[in-house]
Amino acid sequence: MRRLRVVAISLGAACIAASCASSHDTTTARTVGALSAVNHATAPPVLNPPNRKPKWPCDNSDPTPSLRPVGPLPAPEQMPAGTFMQRIQQRGRLIVGVDQNTTGFGYRQANGEIDGFDVDLLREVARAIFGDPAKIEFVSVTTSERVPAVASGQVDIVASLLSITCTRWQQIDFTTEYYRTEQGVLVRSNSSIHQLADLGGKKICAIRGSTSIAAINKLIKGTGLKATIDPVDLRPDCLVDLQDGAADAITSDNTILDGFRVQDPQTELLSLSEPIEAERYGMGISIAHPDFVRFVNAVLEELRANGLYEQLYTQDLTTGLGIPYVAPPPPEYRS
Repeated sequence: MRRLRVVAISLGAACIAASCASSHDTTTARTVGALSAVNHATAPPVLNPPNRKPKWPCDNSDPTPSLRPVGPLPAPEQMPAGTFMQRIQQRGRLIVGVDQNTTGFGYRQANGEIDGFDVDLLREVARAIFGDPAKIEFVSVTTSERVPAVASGQVDIVASLLSITCTRWQQIDFTTEYYRTEQGVLVRSNSSIHQLADLGGKKICAIRGSTSIAAINKLIKGTGLKATIDPVDLRPDCLVDLQDGAADAITSDNTILDGFRVQDPQTELLSLSEPIEAERYGMGISIAHPDFVRFVNAVLEELRANGLYEQLYTQDLTTGLGIPYVAPPPPEYRS
């Protein structure tokens, strides 16, 4: 059984303080109850998502165009009749898929509360529907479960470092891009690996169901590095493998790798002349609910305009992980 040796996260106290000062007031009891109710052995079965061709010419160089919002946001608790938002309102809670192991984006604190940038953005969606960010139910999903959980209707929406790709557009819909990063490589500080060429013959850990696996396999085949890929289900398992010597390197989004660096100061990111792959994050929503896609895009537009996006980014990422604030990518819409 894997066992995480480095569990003392230096930003814990700062994040707890930030949580106390954040705009949401979700109770610990609600969070613990929601997460404890989710057990991968007893959770509803996750169906295979349908495949479809995107309804527009999706371009992998920029797969981000989404559905344009229609008019201003309705008042909380006044969702238009017949919409998916009204169904959520009548249910009394927004059901969201999140990760609880990714520092800064979605992680469960010692007091049971789940926090992070993805989580706080989802709370703002709940606020827009109910006027109360606490009316939210968290479902913990692994990387490979994110798309099926949305497609099957297990959750209303997923925000968990989900990269927008043309392949995924065939299975679910996406909101506009809300965060951009790159795929990198993390090694031990005393490693002999200093550049991508040094990965030849090494064992590289990557997360099953991520775009990182396809990208690193493409790199290996293209360069003839003959490295071995070690796929794992949970993001922290890669850090465990690196610490125990079961892997020589980790490849993933820099957002995830930055969290690992905070957890284990004896690791470092390779300085790459160019990224392995660009990663553009969007929230995933079922193809059955285009009205909800437009609604969440309107929420994101409002967060960009009123400064709350920057406030949450600074609170969760700059204070916690030392990631300098970068303005969100401008939304792109398709006609």
